Amino acid sequence: MIASAHAGRFTDRFARRCRSALALSGMLAAAVMLCARPLPAALAREIAATAEKPIAAATPTPPAAGGELVVFEAASLRDAFARLIPHFEKENANTKVVTNAAGSQELRAQIEHGAAADVFASADRKHMDALLAQGLVVGPSVFTCNVVVVVVRPALAATVKTLADLPRVDRIVLGAPEVPIGSYTIEILKKAAAKLGADFPGRVDAKVVSRELNVRQVLAKVRLGEADAGVVYRSDAVTAAGRVSVIAIPPELNVAAEYPMALVTSAPHRDLARRWIELVKSPTGAAALREAGFVPCPAH
Repeated sequence: MIASAHAGRFTDRFARRCRSALALSGMLAAAVMLCARPLPAALAREIAATAEKPIAAATPTPPAAGGELVVFEAASLRDAFARLIPHFEKENANTKVVTNAAGSQELRAQIEHGAAADVFASADRKHMDALLAQGLVVGPSVFTCNVVVVVVRPALAATVKTLADLPRVDRIVLGAPEVPIGSYTIEILKKAAAKLGADFPGRVDAKVVSRELNVRQVLAKVRLGEADAGVVYRSDAVTAAGRVSVIAIPPELNVAAEYPMALVTSAPHRDLARRWIELVKSPTGAAALREAGFVPCPAH
């Protein structure tokens, strides 16, 4: 009895599957017969025209413009470059300029240790040449110059009127010897020795209370009254107008502070870096530098 029941159920399932298969076979046969018939002329022409049309290639999505341009700038360039940033960002969509302002010797050390930077602008040739010798920068060139001056607290303006008066103050602050402004100061004092006496550099040195790691720190000490006098660039003195008195150094005793700029070899954004360098060297860049107190370099 059980075997008969199982056999009956099997027969029913088999019959249902056979009927389904036959129905599907009929549909397929009908489809084959339909496809075998000739298409209407109008429909055939439409299909043929569609097949002849070339398939348009997908248009690649352009890479996003812009990026983050990292500029390593000598501390004295901070204000001049700040004037150029809005112009650069406007001309280069989706670009942000990030600056790192410090003593040129500090920036050099950072690049030597692998810091990510696109452009390096130094306040002297020494640190730029050191990076060039190591293959860490490409194509450096001088783009502007600066003038070295003495700044004193306004209260001492009547006492200190010339470079020769510098040893008369009690507290002098200078740049450290490895800092560009410190190196330029040493050159100036050596030249002054021939005119103001061989002991002049020693008399100045005896009054030095601090040697700073960048020129803005020298300026800040005088501006805040922590020092009586210091040696800075003219462009720095411009930023403290009214808060310090400026004493010119005679041209025959002064030096031309040259500023070279270069593309960093490992720059993540080389195209942006080149555009920044072009802007700084353009008439727009030159005007911003003049406004900030920089001067054209003397003809050699």
